[in-house]
Amino acid sequence: MPELTLAGPTLAGFEAARIVVSQVAEITPMESSRFLAELLGSPVYLKCENLQRTGSYKIRGAYNLISRLTDEEKSRGVVAASAGNHAQGVAFAARELGISATIFMPVGVALPKLQATRNYGAEVVLRGNAVDEALRTAAEFAANTGAVFIPPFDHADVVAGQGTVGLEMLDQVPDLQTVIVPIGGGGLISGVASALKQKFALLGRSVRIIGVQAENAAPYPLSILNGVSTAIKLLPTIADGIAVSKPGILNFEIIRHAVDEIITVSDDDIARAMLVLLERAKLVVEPAGAAAVAAIMTGQVTDAGVTVAVLSGGNIDPLVMERVISRGLSVSDRYLKLRLMLPDRPGQLARIAELVSEANANVVEVLHTRNGRNALFGDVELELSIETRGPEHVQRVLGVLVEAGYEPRIDF
Repeated sequence: MPELTLAGPTLAGFEAARIVVSQVAEITPMESSRFLAELLGSPVYLKCENLQRTGSYKIRGAYNLISRLTDEEKSRGVVAASAGNHAQGVAFAARELGISATIFMPVGVALPKLQATRNYGAEVVLRGNAVDEALRTAAEFAANTGAVFIPPFDHADVVAGQGTVGLEMLDQVPDLQTVIVPIGGGGLISGVASALKQKFALLGRSVRIIGVQAENAAPYPLSILNGVSTAIKLLPTIADGIAVSKPGILNFEIIRHAVDEIITVSDDDIARAMLVLLERAKLVVEPAGAAAVAAIMTGQVTDAGVTVAVLSGGNIDPLVMERVISRGLSVSDRYLKLRLMLPDRPGQLARIAELVSEANANVVEVLHTRNGRNALFGDVELELSIETRGPEHVQRVLGVLVEAGYEPRIDF
């Protein structure tokens, strides 16, 4: 257990964790972003933990904790519960240290995450339909077998391991002024914030730490307001990697002292950010990992100076990626779905195609039916999916159709 300050590991504890973590974790790239810099008005860098071994920063905290277990504890094996990144981090760390690992995952976990966890050598047990159920089962397993439970965020050794991301940032961008970090339970940001605040205090400088939560899974703003870790009811969100209903106790104490601001972003904001990262930076990032970039793109971060946004993970099911890209295109006005009522006579479909072509748009899908719910006798309903180039182009397409006498309705 690292030495603790009033709110988390000391700087010496983070430095010690860095030595331990370096045995398995990569020093991930720091990429600059011109697009985001233009939006923010100051340099922006991306800390690419999506390119970390196992696809996220989670390997850092898991390895740091497991490596510090006693020989007797190691002989009992470890157990964890997760729907993805923590599972892979624990499984990988246990394999590297020659320890048996049992991971409980929800029944509906994405197949790539399930396979990756098994490939790292862990025994995977599917239980329940949500992570909370898997967590309860894992705790029971630990009590019954003596296996050591490895928590995802609420432990000093986990925090110390995650904080090594912050120490790397400062090496890579010595003049950094603002750091933006996604928040779930709080393991990553509590480590990064505590490590950097202590380091900057020694340097006689200040650093601003901003946390970002998905608005449908944001217990931290309420907890900060209440002054105590407070549970909320989670709503559906694409950012499942940071969908945690209650802050960790240790994490909350660190965050209330070391984090300057916490903001929230919507699923649409996150989808836009993922699309930008894919197109502009050529980086595949999971929804939770794109939250920091979403915060910049929504204009909620200002007067930031030299900024680092943490891309916390890149583990995403290709099927989910397909849906998120479609959503990102739609909310960015790059993909338009329209419905129109047409007279049921020859030539109407060709006329619509001609008008869309005149607007320099491209039809990618057509549904032409007499059985639409709004179709009158003698009419047909036409549903068009169209590629567009942004808000102005959308308005041009709509304007051309309206001028021709049609009444297009945008289908959300």
